[in-house]
Amino acid sequence: ANGYFSPEGIPYHSVETLIVEAPDHGHETTSEAYSYLIWLQAMYGKISGDWTKFNGAWDTMEKFMIPTHADQPTNSTYNASKPATYAPEWDLPSQYPAKLDSGVTSGSDPIAAELKSAYGTDDIYGMHWIQDVDNVYGFGNEPGKCSAGPTATGPSYINTFQRGPQESVWETVTHPTCDNFSYGGKNGYLDLFTGDSSYAKQWKYTNAPDADARAVQAAYWADLWAKEQGKGSQVSATVGKAAKMGDYLRYAMFDKYFKKVGNCVGPTACPAGTGKDSSHYLMSWYYAWGGAVDTSAGWSWRIGSSHAHGGYQNPLAAYALSEYAPLKPKSATGQTDWATSLDRQLEFYRWLQSSEGAIAGGATNSWQGRYATPPAGTPTFHGMYYDEKPVYHDPASNQWFGFQAWSMERVAEYYQQTGDTAAKTVLDKWVSWALSKTTINPDGTFRIPSTLQWSGAPDTWNAANPGANTGLHVTVADYTNDVGVAAAYAKTLTYYAAKSGHAEAKRVAKALLDGMWDHHQDPLGIAVEETRADYNRFDDPVYVPSGWTGVMPNGDAVNNTSTFASIRSFYQDDPAWPKIEAYLAGGAAPVFTYHRFWAQADIALAMGSYAELLE
Repeated sequence: ANGYFSPEGIPYHSVETLIVEAPDHGHETTSEAYSYLIWLQAMYGKISGDWTKFNGAWDTMEKFMIPTHADQPTNSTYNASKPATYAPEWDLPSQYPAKLDSGVTSGSDPIAAELKSAYGTDDIYGMHWIQDVDNVYGFGNEPGKCSAGPTATGPSYINTFQRGPQESVWETVTHPTCDNFSYGGKNGYLDLFTGDSSYAKQWKYTNAPDADARAVQAAYWADLWAKEQGKGSQVSATVGKAAKMGDYLRYAMFDKYFKKVGNCVGPTACPAGTGKDSSHYLMSWYYAWGGAVDTSAGWSWRIGSSHAHGGYQNPLAAYALSEYAPLKPKSATGQTDWATSLDRQLEFYRWLQSSEGAIAGGATNSWQGRYATPPAGTPTFHGMYYDEKPVYHDPASNQWFGFQAWSMERVAEYYQQTGDTAAKTVLDKWVSWALSKTTINPDGTFRIPSTLQWSGAPDTWNAANPGANTGLHVTVADYTNDVGVAAAYAKTLTYYAAKSGHAEAKRVAKALLDGMWDHHQDPLGIAVEETRADYNRFDDPVYVPSGWTGVMPNGDAVNNTSTFASIRSFYQDDPAWPKIEAYLAGGAAPVFTYHRFWAQADIALAMGSYAELLE
């Protein structure tokens, strides 16, 4: 009733339509939002005893966010000994398209055959990361019907980011996941991104591993809670699907081109991987897969990602997939891979933990995304290079405190479930730092960290004798009362306090929840005002190569004079557009109150967790 869901029951990114962050419109959605819906309904089952909504949330996700066979029709042509053709990643959008280079040898994919054997299909069981729920752009990819157009009903798969670390959302060209050249230029949108001698109509999907892992995490809790109620059989089928999703999620553990992990320098010099030596066992930024639309001339590819970010790790999911029987994957090596990943993720947190306690950016097996040579002295983790801000530089991917709260919350859940001292070691230091940077005012309002700034680097990892990282430092540049991040942070403190008995963590968790409840309720949920100075970028130029011309489904021209707003003219019909116009004309930065789905779900989950564990 409050506008959080589409008529199909899909959670929108936000109630409000005019919002630009990772999604570029509020009525898009993400795999993140679906995973939060599943988690929210798991907590609903815990509290109400009704598990139909949890099962229904998984079914909605499976129906709309996992491509059907008709949406990924040519996987049977996949050659695991040649997973994909190499293309370098470049620093700037203006360096694209990136030329495909068949002279660089990819390693072999060691899990494709065992996944097919376990599940009897060549199709991938993972979520695509972003979807145009209301078909605002008009690509209209209906199942099995590529680029069905503006009149198509229902949600449409899209993609945005594709052109290196400097491509902010403001510089993206939104395009369909199934490109049959109906829109864009003569080759659809393909030749904006990759350089080739000719182009075939094709489909391609990108998975956000943190979201699939969060769905697995939610299924773990659902199974525990349903069994406490004697209702385990009501969720067992859904939990089995979560185990399957976790099996495929191992694609996120592999180098992008299945190259050998460790000291991997030079696209041709770095050896192709064999077996599992191309796995870093971390949750990387993505995995992706694609292929030809034409089933009579089929081909297909799969890639992992060489870049791993501290904020994407999920030891609770790794624990569930390796040690909790109902979630152990069917495949031959899925369970053992996740057991290795659990240990590796916990090491990764320890390696990235700053002198103060916050968790730094991450690591890469492919410097600059093209197996370049890193600066001399760059610290390493199992041979991967320290990367201060993996994947994105505008804004820097390491600066948002939300990644700290999201990620440490998973560590705290894992610690609360197992008592693992490796998790406690990281949490003790992190919680101490976070509490020292948190202010609870006498009236109950609060301030938590927002933007972090980093200097230095960690010590090269030595598992037998971890360094103290005395040269790696974090400072808090500014603070916020953001309710979504505060909820994730409160949940972290709740799970930590429940196991450790830490009185101050318990007090602050309650104060954050009471503070948002008492001060920030409105008719649609719990939210605070945000000043969006970055909305001056609505008129940012979008790089399109000189001479490239095309159109969006609504007729917006795409060429070398395009801007973010010019290829999204639908925004001019948005009720909030006059606020943007006034700002672009020299007025004050606009103020918005946003109701993001993930944040509302996280607030509810934080209250549920506190009630369960500490009341």
